[in-house]
Amino acid sequence: MIKKTLAALSVAAVAAIPAVISAQATPPDGALLFRQRCAACHGMAPAQRSVLAPSLAGVVGRKAGSAPFNYSPALKASNIVWTRANLDRFLTAPARMVPGTRMVISVTNPQQRAAILDYMARPAR
Repeated sequence: MIKKTLAALSVAAVAAIPAVISAQATPPDGALLFRQRCAACHGMAPAQRSVLAPSLAGVVGRKAGSAPFNYSPALKASNIVWTRANLDRFLTAPARMVPGTRMVISVTNPQQRAAILDYMARPAR
């Protein structure tokens, strides 16, 4: 009885491997992640204003604190240009990169950050 149960569990585990590999091989969806992680505060339309956070339309290449919004003094004084590398670093740990920023959400998963950055860097449609 125990041998049959172990054999059945082994077969079930081996059968599940392709599904796990397939799920891991699927790249994250940047638009979906943006909606889930960012869109409650940030918009992606140039004229989209919020009291919570600035629009991220055209953020790649823009100087931090330069879009219409009431930024923290720390971000305004940071002299950061939002390159892809700087955005990646900021999203990893905003307060570590810019102490005093009001940005409190981080994205610690590197694949998710890359997908979000791909979405944010796409040309406006």
